Amino acid sequence: MSEKSSEQPSSFEHNLAELEKIVEQLESGDLELADSMEKFKRGVELSKSCRTMLDEAQQTIEEISASAPPAPGEDTPPDETSG
Repeated sequence: MSEKSSEQPSSFEHNLAELEKIVEQLESGDLELADSMEKFKRGVELSKSCRTMLDEAQQTIEEISASAPPAPGEDTPPDETSG
C-alpha cells in the first residue's frame, strides 16, 4: 500500500467508500489493536482528504456563482433601485 503515493489522487467517492469500509471494520471489533490503530490512522487521513475535497468543491461553486450573470428578475437588489 505504500505505492499509493505514485498513483493518481483518489476520487472523493473512492476515499469515502474506503473510509466507510474502515469504519465497519473498526466497529466490528474483530481487529487486533495494532490493526485497529493502522485502520484508524488511515481513516483520519481519508477523512481529512474528503474534507479538503469538499472545501475545494464549495470554493469552486462559490466562485462560479459569483461570476455567473444574475438570473432573470434578479438584475439588481431591491435596495439599489429606490433612491
